[in-house]
Amino acid sequence: MEKLEQFVKLVEKWTVKINLISKPSVPFIWERHIQDSVQLYQHAPAGDHWVDLGSGGGFPAIVLAVMSQQDGRDTKFTMVESDQRKCVFLRTALRELGVKGEVLNARIEQTPALDADILSARALADLASLIEFADQHLKKNGVALFPKGENWKAEDIDARTIWNYTCDPIPSLTNPAAAILKIKEITHV
Repeated sequence: MEKLEQFVKLVEKWTVKINLISKPSVPFIWERHIQDSVQLYQHAPAGDHWVDLGSGGGFPAIVLAVMSQQDGRDTKFTMVESDQRKCVFLRTALRELGVKGEVLNARIEQTPALDADILSARALADLASLIEFADQHLKKNGVALFPKGENWKAEDIDARTIWNYTCDPIPSLTNPAAAILKIKEITHV
């Protein structure tokens, strides 16, 4: 809890300068961002390498890395972010929290395959695009966890015109109409 509280203070401080999260969501950071990240951890399988795409303000990656460290897991966390300023924030947060992780300042589609056991992306792109990224960066037997909003069913229908995959929708704890999509076994149509 102490490290998460420290992380929240960092996000609040940096958001003023580089807009890590929307200003209206700052008072609700615990409900809207921390809890949203925690629920991903609760549904993740065991894995040696977790990749988070479009890591931005560290949600969910930093929260997940803190939880993994507290559980004594030796999971490697890799964060891919194209915005240099946000990369500086992510590296600062890792250092100040004493949490291990690697930050790649790169475009997702230009990054060599990362061979993730677990892959996540929050508020990054539509499901079809996320599955394309997962196809590139996820191990063959890996699992992707994508929190999606109220339109997740329509995104799932659209994505299935391009991709075959197994999808287990898990109801979100933070929004009853939203879901965490647990995706695996990805192939092109």
